[in-house]
Amino acid sequence: MTSHSEEASPQTPRRPPLVIAAADGVRAADWREAVRAAASVLVGAGAAGEGYPDACVRVVEENGPYIVLTKGLALVHARPEEGGLAVGVGAARLAAPVEFGHPDNDPVDLLLAFCTPEPDAHVGVLSALARALSGGLADRLRAATGEDDLARVLKEAVPDA
Repeated sequence: MTSHSEEASPQTPRRPPLVIAAADGVRAADWREAVRAAASVLVGAGAAGEGYPDACVRVVEENGPYIVLTKGLALVHARPEEGGLAVGVGAARLAAPVEFGHPDNDPVDLLLAFCTPEPDAHVGVLSALARALSGGLADRLRAATGEDDLARVLKEAVPDA
């Protein structure tokens, strides 16, 4: 697991550190297990509370598989008040893909998990993730050679968000 934090300079206000974490070869029988596993990466890194994985599952149960953003990739998240302790981004690469019920983008083999302690703290991170995804981040994550490499690729994608 890798984490990254920024030092504040006299001119810039101190931001809380961005937590980056990853898990590789995650085994999940279905989308619920996959979502819990991805969110648990953030729990293990200290960025989210124990209830966050279940809150992320509820998001999909209540709103459908809209979190499946593109072929094979889902962005796991819940509201800040449901357990975000820090701004965190995690990657979970599954051992075998799972179906979410998305009409175009199933099956999912890669999940990015995201959390934030307050509603506005995440705008820069999500913006950096969106740019990185449009620039091939999913392919770079799929090509990573293990957990440390997954974390490194993710850290490069959102270094100063």
